[in-house]
Amino acid sequence: MANTKIIEQKATVVSEIKDNFANAKSAVLFDYRGLTVSEVTALRRALREADSSYKVYKNTLTKRAVDELNIDLDKYLEGPSAISFSSDELAPVRVLSDFAKDHEALELKAGIIEGKVRDAAELKKYAAIPSREGLLTMLAGGLMQPIRNLAICLDLYAKKLEEK
Repeated sequence: MANTKIIEQKATVVSEIKDNFANAKSAVLFDYRGLTVSEVTALRRALREADSSYKVYKNTLTKRAVDELNIDLDKYLEGPSAISFSSDELAPVRVLSDFAKDHEALELKAGIIEGKVRDAAELKKYAAIPSREGLLTMLAGGLMQPIRNLAICLDLYAKKLEEK
């Protein structure tokens, strides 16, 4: 029979995983094999700056936790997997995708965004979405364009009237 202390420790870890999934707006599973210690440290720092955390759990414990939360990640929990949790929907996806461009060893597996499981192809599409600040800048530029065009037209019209 299994040691009750070990069972309690595993139950604690499963509870921690469930809490992380429940409290995060997004979670991303990725394969980190092949990264050096310095690369992992740089990745952790980049994720921390994006208000995200990164943790490695045993797949069996993760499967138990996500099964209790009715999340289907079984096909993505093959081989070593790390999970990044964040209070922002797209921050960890962007950070991990940018990091994967420079480090071929990092591979995105899947993620949970807006409560739905997304595969690696969808995560790449999400990573291409500009940040909130970038979107606001684009919106401001779009709103300023008609006013700018009007100012140019009025200036040209005033110059035309002066020539007459």
